[in-house]
Amino acid sequence: MEFTVREIAAFLKGEVVGNQDITINNVSKIEEGKPGTLTFLANPKYNAFIYETKADVVLVNRSFKPEKPVAATLIKVQNAYEALASLMDLYVQSLPKKKGIEIPSYISANSKHDEEVYIGAFAYIDEGVVLGKNVQIYPHVWIGRGSVIGDNTVIFAGAKIYPETKIGKNCIIHAGAVIGSDGFGFAPQENGEYKKLQQIGNVIVEDNVEIGANTTIDCATMGATIVRHGVKIDNLVQVAHNVEIKENTVIAAQTGIAGSSTVGSGCVLGGQVGVAGHIKIGNNVTFGAKTGVKNNVKDNSVMMGEWAMDARNFRRVYAVYKNLPELYHDFYTLKRNIDSRS
Repeated sequence: MEFTVREIAAFLKGEVVGNQDITINNVSKIEEGKPGTLTFLANPKYNAFIYETKADVVLVNRSFKPEKPVAATLIKVQNAYEALASLMDLYVQSLPKKKGIEIPSYISANSKHDEEVYIGAFAYIDEGVVLGKNVQIYPHVWIGRGSVIGDNTVIFAGAKIYPETKIGKNCIIHAGAVIGSDGFGFAPQENGEYKKLQQIGNVIVEDNVEIGANTTIDCATMGATIVRHGVKIDNLVQVAHNVEIKENTVIAAQTGIAGSSTVGSGCVLGGQVGVAGHIKIGNNVTFGAKTGVKNNVKDNSVMMGEWAMDARNFRRVYAVYKNLPELYHDFYTLKRNIDSRS
């Protein structure tokens, strides 16, 4: 589809600096801009590219002031990154949506679905499953007995939804995700073997949640593993049994959260963060990549390091750590001088 600069600016409530009649049919990165595309500038480290980009239109923050002439037409908005997200939403919503039921697929007679549903080939919808309005189920998805999928939720190819899972409205479940698999629970026996603890709980995913490809969320041993409203989870994340992740928390790839831990609302977990079991993390906490979380964390903390510590202290510690070879050399030289005088 094509949009004029005038139409885009009206949608974003932005101010145009340049030609309002240019037509845009795609987007591009500012450093790889092409004619006929729109790009954006939100990070000052990319400022230099705005003077040489081949993109016809650039979204910029209202505060942006060019240091020299810019060939592209500018659309000034309050927040360029948020404006781009809104614009891409508009584009996706304009695309035709799949509808209907493809053959072969299995749909239990005891399940319920709206007429506008899409169910792809080789999908399996078990008994008692309820699919809301405009739900899209892509090929090779398996949805287990008694699960409920809310309105406008999309489940991409190959995802597996175990029995009794509850997924809210406007969610996106990416390819290969597994929701509701057994938690890792085993009781040690006197003979050294381990007896499986049956996992009889479920998973509850609230509205507006996105779950990345090949992420796994285990069902609860008893009760529910809960992912609250607005949570965004990247690819290859492991969420263990009885975990609760509260509203609007974001979790980057390869993070692992062990059983019965609670992550507060508005938190940010960088890549490869590891959270030990039965940990309570407060609200608005940020963890740098590869942080190891072994103790409870208070609200509004910023933590880094293999043994999670306040980010400011971590930077001080690291400043010393990276200079250890020189410090050791100085210490050894000083010790040798002292010993030679004694």
